[in-house]
Amino acid sequence: MGPAPFPRAAQRGTTAAAAIYRDLRTEIVSLRRKPGEPISEKQIAEAAGVSRTPVREAVLRLSDEGLIEVFPQSGTFVARIPIAALPEASLIRKTLEQQTARMAAERATRSQIAALRANLERQQEVDVADDADGFHQADESFHALIAEIAGCPGFWPIVQQVKVQIDRCRRLTLPVRGRMSTVIAEHETIVAAIAAGDPEAAAGALSAHIDGLLLTIDDVRHATPLYFSLPEAKP
Repeated sequence: MGPAPFPRAAQRGTTAAAAIYRDLRTEIVSLRRKPGEPISEKQIAEAAGVSRTPVREAVLRLSDEGLIEVFPQSGTFVARIPIAALPEASLIRKTLEQQTARMAAERATRSQIAALRANLERQQEVDVADDADGFHQADESFHALIAEIAGCPGFWPIVQQVKVQIDRCRRLTLPVRGRMSTVIAEHETIVAAIAAGDPEAAAGALSAHIDGLLLTIDDVRHATPLYFSLPEAKP
């Protein structure tokens, strides 16, 4: 499925640049725009019914985030996924989410545990439907809910920013046969530890979950090498 048409008018209170940034970012992270794919500022501007100025602002912002590469003599392209950035991003994510898992295990109420289990049911439904987009959304909601239960909802936006390149990899892993079922099983282990009020077990289950993702990413990297950029060799 290719990129969706850009809305011709920005929503109230949202500038054209912000709307284009949001839509372009979603398309890149979801892999509707593939790593290495060229980006035409002119086409985006025409589709959105705006001048090229807000498109340029959005592109520069995404370039700062490492999602777009601008080559003055060659053009503008969706950035390839930087292999070198993934271990550090994963470590930061794991450190923050281990803490929220611990705190959730200490604080979770019966209704909050029920909400986690309801989310697991949603994950199972979209797995059966083979709905990768729906699964990604349910997965995001699961981790956000843990942060909320921990009393640290502000952690999740930080994690989301840190893991943007990891999310692009996750989109590659979800279509792998059995991957969504594996993730659900890992999530079930996390919920069981939170429900048991065992902070260290919850943190350990969360850590194993994120480490497992890195191993799966390594597999898809070899399957789709052109989507990734390797570290530059030192002279």
